[in-house]
Amino acid sequence: MSQYQQDIDNFATLKAAQKGAWEGINPEFAARMKLQNRFKTGLDIARYTAAIMRQDMADYDADSSQYTQSLGCWHGFVGQQKMLSVKKHQGTTSKSYLYLSGWMVAALRSEFGPLPDQSMHEKTSVSSLIEELYTFLRQADARELGDLFHKLDDAKANGGDVAAIQAEIENYETHIVPIIADIDAGFGNEEATYLLAKQMIEAGACCIQIENQVSDAKQCGHQDGKVTVPHEDFLAKINAVRYAFLELGVDDGVIVARTDSLGAGLTQKIPVSQSEGDLAAQYNAFLKTSDVGGADDVNEGDLILKQGGKLVKPERLPNGLFRFKDGSGFDRVVLDCVTSLQHGADLLWIETEKPHVGQIAEMVNAIREQVPNAKLVYNNSPSFNWTLNFRQQVFDAWSEEGKDVSAYNRAGLMAVEYDESELAAVADEKIKSFQADAAREAGIFHHLITLPTYHTTALSTDNLAKGYFGEEGMLAYVRGVQRQEIRQGLACVKHQAMAGSDLGDTHKEYFSGDAALKASGDDNTMNQFDV
Repeated sequence: MSQYQQDIDNFATLKAAQKGAWEGINPEFAARMKLQNRFKTGLDIARYTAAIMRQDMADYDADSSQYTQSLGCWHGFVGQQKMLSVKKHQGTTSKSYLYLSGWMVAALRSEFGPLPDQSMHEKTSVSSLIEELYTFLRQADARELGDLFHKLDDAKANGGDVAAIQAEIENYETHIVPIIADIDAGFGNEEATYLLAKQMIEAGACCIQIENQVSDAKQCGHQDGKVTVPHEDFLAKINAVRYAFLELGVDDGVIVARTDSLGAGLTQKIPVSQSEGDLAAQYNAFLKTSDVGGADDVNEGDLILKQGGKLVKPERLPNGLFRFKDGSGFDRVVLDCVTSLQHGADLLWIETEKPHVGQIAEMVNAIREQVPNAKLVYNNSPSFNWTLNFRQQVFDAWSEEGKDVSAYNRAGLMAVEYDESELAAVADEKIKSFQADAAREAGIFHHLITLPTYHTTALSTDNLAKGYFGEEGMLAYVRGVQRQEIRQGLACVKHQAMAGSDLGDTHKEYFSGDAALKASGDDNTMNQFDV
């Protein structure tokens, strides 16, 4: 017996036990509503999606072509439309996630208005967005299942293929997918990190990403002035997130440890070493120092360390921050990553300054010498000029091969005059294959774009406004938006139904029977799209 039929029978038994008091309740309608609301709480979602993500990680370990992807979404509607599109075009939501970007929360969801990515926004806005995203995804499930129930009723009434539609219902694939959620640097100390992590998990997050910057000095990973924390401080926050997962019963929750050390040249704190060669000593070994020969080499208030049997003075800036040695970023990244994986993190995030498979692979290979199954979540960032970067990579490769590149100006390769060139075509092919190449050669399990829908919103709005307020007038909307929705089969063209009017009508029928006042009658203008 199917679960759907079993639920109908269970509700029928409950109804019968009420001895007539529940005559207004239809057991099949109750079963439908239960199926349309499969996930009752955010914790249900977190447990379900954590299992999916763990299986995807195992699939990737067995076959690197099985990498996963996501796009950053700043609103529930954006996330919903993304997953509707994925399911429509790919036929499945498998290996497709959502990414919640702290950058976009700061820029688009703060009550202060647009803010830079510096952890100044309300931290609860992060968990609120997780809840919002899953509310919209659950509504997508309810809407599609509602359509299937209407098809089932029609088939029963008109001699259709009832069994085939029932199979569709039984095998329905949900839009609920994992969210990788950005907790920035934890929004405070380890207790603050734990409290926010709990809220995020309760909202549905199965995967939390945390970075090794100083919480109150946090910067966007693609800006200057980044300041990292000692490993002990970062590991305490990883522990805090793990405790939150365990407390809430999401035992297989996923932690992504992000290192910004490649582009961070400063630290706020010199940790205390307890024994030679411990983590604190390894961290301090990267500090830029000068030798101390005597008291004359030391100024009032200077700090002195003993390293390698001699006294050294760390270089301290006027703001009290300490500088790392030039060129130490690579080694600091490797130590950060190995340490994080050996102390509870599941995945890594290395923030880089350019999208270069060779650069990423070099770091990952060094990490895998100590942790063989290390794998990355990688930011395919809009902060990179992808066109220029890859054209320059091709230019450099051709130069090394001895190919004539005299027709190209390396510094000016972004120019439109090169768009139809052979070099540009080769670069575009490399961009197209970047994710598969990096998954195979550089250990990238998950590819994401942090803020793509920020840019698509701006671009589509600009295109519409340009025509609508210009010579095209209403044609700009009709030709550029509505007609494209119809031609491309976007369900959203029926915006009333997308917003829930059909679901509401169905519920009114359940609750009120023939007395229901419905919105989807003959005079509903949405009927114009039934063409």
